[in-house]
Amino acid sequence: MLVASPALKLSRPLVHLAFFGSRSQSRIGENDTELRIRALMTAHFDFVWRSLRRLGLSAADADDGAQEVFVVATRKLSSIAPQSEKRFLFATALRVASTRRRGLKRRREEPHPWLGDDEPLSERSEPGPERLAELAHARRDLNEILAAMKLDQRAVFVLYELEEMTVPEIASLLDVPPGTVSSRLRVAREEFDMSLRRLRAREQFPGAKS
Repeated sequence: MLVASPALKLSRPLVHLAFFGSRSQSRIGENDTELRIRALMTAHFDFVWRSLRRLGLSAADADDGAQEVFVVATRKLSSIAPQSEKRFLFATALRVASTRRRGLKRRREEPHPWLGDDEPLSERSEPGPERLAELAHARRDLNEILAAMKLDQRAVFVLYELEEMTVPEIASLLDVPPGTVSSRLRVAREEFDMSLRRLRAREQFPGAKS
């Protein structure tokens, strides 16, 4: 199970501060909108921030993106049905990630690997040189593979493989039929396996074309 990264622990209070100022607790007389947004952030901020990272944003962009997601949620709060908040937030996060990734491409910047800031603390404690090299290699490979996926396939892949959600849960979250989720997951897994084989072949035979 993944634990909150240092970047995530820092980001949550910063975004909270942007919405509620210095108030860390709800106050008497706080209106219904503030109370509901506070509840949404408490329940779902970690998931939104982590999703933005796994959809290809840097930690800094995930900070800005998470704030953008909750700004949109605040603006459209009256139209978000109870029990559908997580679905709305993830759909918004997908759009935010897509827009920001397009901005990266226009500036010819490479998407930032997401894995490092989500790595379990147990894996980060006093790793030796070999372990550091192994992790760095895995991050590069995983980021390269995920960056090449279409966003809808990448979303299903990370929700299933990394968030460990079931197909029905993902279908409910994305508001698509379970069959669509299964199809996207199958394609994403096939692409992942094919890309991984190409990477391994490229490493084994550096001069060969993949």
